[in-house]
Amino acid sequence: MIKPCVFCEKVNNNDLLYENEFAACFRDAFPISNGHTLIIPKDHIQDYFELNKETKDAMSELVELARKDLTEELKPDAFNFGLNSGPAAGQTVGHAHLHLIPRFEGDVEDPRGGIRWIISDKAKYW
Repeated sequence: MIKPCVFCEKVNNNDLLYENEFAACFRDAFPISNGHTLIIPKDHIQDYFELNKETKDAMSELVELARKDLTEELKPDAFNFGLNSGPAAGQTVGHAHLHLIPRFEGDVEDPRGGIRWIISDKAKYW
């Protein structure tokens, strides 16, 4: 039996912060920081680089909305933003998704390198 996609289930259950015609947005179940948010295409497509422009634009719209709301709600000092494309890059859910991660002064001793490490002791959640 094929295991259902946890991200598709979020869309199907309408367990979302925001959505538009082609994309959806919700909090990460294993957050690196308070407010860690995922933005996904509504269609089940594994690789971000296989998405069409319309879907990428819809996702970008939700990134901006989520960033605005997180800035007002949590007042982070900065953000990390990125994706893991494919298992060799660390993608653990086979559904394309973008990470929007609020960052706060002092959340790590030395944040240099940013996305190269983000917060290393929380990176391995499995």
